[in-house]
Amino acid sequence: MSSSRPRQRIRNLLPHLRLGKWPPGALNSITDIPNVLVHTQSIHSPPGSATPTPDINTGVTVILPRADWYKYSSFAGIFSFNGAGELTSSHWLNETGLLASPIVLTTTSAVGDAYRGIWEYTIQHHSNEDKELDLFLFPTVGETYDGFLNDQSRFAVTPQHIIDGIRNATADAVPEGNTGGGTGMICHRFKGGTGSSSRIVKGFDISGNEKSYTVGVLVQANYGSKDNLCIGGVPIGQILKEQSQQEEEEESADKLKPGEKEPRKDGSIIVVVGTDAPLLPIQLQRLAKRATVGLAKVGGYGSNTSGDIFLAFSNANEIPFQEVSMAAAAAGARPRQPLVPQVMGVQMADNDTVDGLFEAAADATEEAIYNALCMAETMVGFKGRRVEALDLGLVKDVVGRRL
Repeated sequence: MSSSRPRQRIRNLLPHLRLGKWPPGALNSITDIPNVLVHTQSIHSPPGSATPTPDINTGVTVILPRADWYKYSSFAGIFSFNGAGELTSSHWLNETGLLASPIVLTTTSAVGDAYRGIWEYTIQHHSNEDKELDLFLFPTVGETYDGFLNDQSRFAVTPQHIIDGIRNATADAVPEGNTGGGTGMICHRFKGGTGSSSRIVKGFDISGNEKSYTVGVLVQANYGSKDNLCIGGVPIGQILKEQSQQEEEEESADKLKPGEKEPRKDGSIIVVVGTDAPLLPIQLQRLAKRATVGLAKVGGYGSNTSGDIFLAFSNANEIPFQEVSMAAAAAGARPRQPLVPQVMGVQMADNDTVDGLFEAAADATEEAIYNALCMAETMVGFKGRRVEALDLGLVKDVVGRRL
């Protein structure tokens, strides 16, 4: 029997659920990583809108891999589990392993506006007096499609939203569910959206002193069929279908208008994995791949039309931004001698000691998706379409009895 429960994170709903052996950070959020800042904005149809239904349901998530991202790049690596999606700057990330931008997550139709927003903010705040940009900037924008609940033709996201997001990013816990770029997203046929989680892994620094490292994850979850949903190893999607198949079919028929399509069974997911462990780009590619383990635990298979794209970054090493302006060089900025090899000191984790970080990335990805589902609320959107939130009472009953 279903019971009404307030929206809450998975650990509060199922306190006995095992989510790996590594403890979460204080906020259990990607912002547990020192120096990582995040901001989310949700965009909806304005009050008193002429449209009879709330056609606009979209948003923007801005992640700053470091507060001084405009001075120092971060090492990064990417992995495409299935490539039906977009991540700008991916060619440069593969070429150099350098993340030289904020990370913006939004809807498919807003990639261009988000890209421009990063440029506009950087020119406003970090260009010289002649408005010439001295930084080697490749904006990083990821997307998933929210067109079932959001009218893509309205182009509601503007460059100003990105400017505001960069300016207002904080170290607070990331708001989850119908927030940020995840505002209009659908996950396993339930309302999806933004979720986050973190893990603390104890280790040592380069001098042999004890040091804890943080792995944090933020997801924009917009993928999956209901049948494949699993929580804590319990195939809750199949169990619910078996328990009330006829009821679900009747409800589905009631929700759909003549000739209207159901939301896609499989959409996309963007996973951003961050850490303060000193990992090199090739190590971060490996870390990004481990997000697939967490995704698989929840029931993601990387379907043909799904954009399952993962980005991992480390802000442990400070990589000075490349100066590209001739005016900056003339003014005596850091000299650039492309034909003269120079050495830069960086730290890296021993490859034989990174399994804990791999496990932490997988476990935090799994929990971040659960949090997106559990915190999301039922939404009525474009053309009156309705997507129900995951029934937490049923989750508590079905999964809790099997733990």
